[in-house]
Amino acid sequence: MSFLLSVALGIAMVVAVAALWLLLKGMGVFDQVNNLVGSIIQDGDKKFDIMDFVGFGRVVSLSIVFAVIDVVIFTAIATLGAFIYNVSASLVGGLGLTLTDD
Repeated sequence: MSFLLSVALGIAMVVAVAALWLLLKGMGVFDQVNNLVGSIIQDGDKKFDIMDFVGFGRVVSLSIVFAVIDVVIFTAIATLGAFIYNVSASLVGGLGLTLTDD
């Protein structure tokens, strides 16, 4: 269950990053950053372009890598948490719950 939840969170993270990037692009934030940094560090005919660093493909690829790492880590932590809970519940008696098909 924790694996499925972490996969869903990973997909949501990638979609959110893509939507945020498109929102920033639509608002013209990257053009303003280009103008600001270009006016500060103008180096002859070499023009600064922020898209070399934060292009859509690069940002989405990096978010996919983070999502995969998140899936692995979240699943491992949830498994460890379930194990610790089961050990502590067996030591102190735990909470008895009976489910029926009525």
